[in-house]
Amino acid sequence: MSTPKIKKAALAYSGGLDTSIIIPWLKENYSCEVVAVAVDVGQAEETAGLKEKAFATGACDFHLIDAKEEFAAEFLWRVLRAGAVYEHEYLLGTSTARPLIAKKQVEIALATGCDALSHGCTGKGNDQVRFELAYQSLAPELTIIAPWREWSIGSREEAIDYAAERNIPVPVTKKEPYSRDRNLWHISHEGGPLEDPAFEPEESMFKLTVDPRKAPDEPEKVRIGFEGGFPVEVNGKLLAPADLLVALNEIASRHGVGRIDMVENRLVGIKSRGVYETPGGTLLVQALRALETLTLDRDAMHEKERLALRYAELVYFGQWFSPLREALEAFVEKVTETCTGHVTLKLFKGSAMVVGRTSQHSLYSANLASFNMTGYTSHDATGFIRLFGLPTRGRKRIVPPSAEAVRAGEKLRLEPWG
Repeated sequence: MSTPKIKKAALAYSGGLDTSIIIPWLKENYSCEVVAVAVDVGQAEETAGLKEKAFATGACDFHLIDAKEEFAAEFLWRVLRAGAVYEHEYLLGTSTARPLIAKKQVEIALATGCDALSHGCTGKGNDQVRFELAYQSLAPELTIIAPWREWSIGSREEAIDYAAERNIPVPVTKKEPYSRDRNLWHISHEGGPLEDPAFEPEESMFKLTVDPRKAPDEPEKVRIGFEGGFPVEVNGKLLAPADLLVALNEIASRHGVGRIDMVENRLVGIKSRGVYETPGGTLLVQALRALETLTLDRDAMHEKERLALRYAELVYFGQWFSPLREALEAFVEKVTETCTGHVTLKLFKGSAMVVGRTSQHSLYSANLASFNMTGYTSHDATGFIRLFGLPTRGRKRIVPPSAEAVRAGEKLRLEPWG
């Protein structure tokens, strides 16, 4: 297949191993200019020096976009409100960031006259799908270049060698082989010794959370306020989304809260082992679930739980800009209108436990929940139970046992009625 003629490509740039070598690779193989686009979604110190590094490795232009507030308010909060957790454990930190990064990359590409988009995702992972589905949704006319699906480099070790041959400094060594992704929500750890699912992670691998054994010996309580399913307050202080998450990250991290070690099913069908640190996000997920137990009726809550699984799949699979996710978003927004209130959690040695919840929209009635029968007519239950049991009433009956069968300890038999 012939190589398309490209004049200028916008690269989703992080300064990590893959994107550091992609700039010279694009220039060598496509003879094109490269615009490096870095999107700050909370990588902390990882954005320092990116401009100088991008130009040093051959970029013709560089853009650093601060998207932390948009990431928290328009992406993370929506995933949180939906209750979306992939395979019951993964809180979708990387998955949620990718469509926003791709969106900003496309905006820069169109503004700077690029005719191609490029990323550093491998041909095995989920991120290639997430980036490219976003590209197709937002700028289908631009050519997509995925170097990991084209070049002869076959491993991270070979990529490190490629960088060394061109004197490109990279934040990875063969002694430190972990692949990490950090943002405002979490940090993920993959690769290296973690590829053995029986390997117990070394404590030195963790970057955000303190070893629970070294966490404070006294528990700490944190009170989180929500409005319409979105977090707005921590310990009585109203905070903007990004600042709120930073505050909760700091609180949860010092107690070792938010670690998950899981084997997940990638979109491409491969099982992958990842270790995630999501301190503040873990508190928010627990708190909102607790608030929903007060403010959502049974049918609404159960339906939301069912659709949350599908919402999580859509985010994990890179279908953020799909009509179905937007439709589910509308459902979530409506059903969580009453999710306003406060939840208190107690943090201690790696655990977070809900210890209190209040809401002006609470459906909980202490009078009805009490063992005191005041305010409840127990006789009403008789008719209700008979009607509720009609679909199964009489379908099976126990065959009357003989005295000999009882003495012999035989099991009672069930048979259809009539």
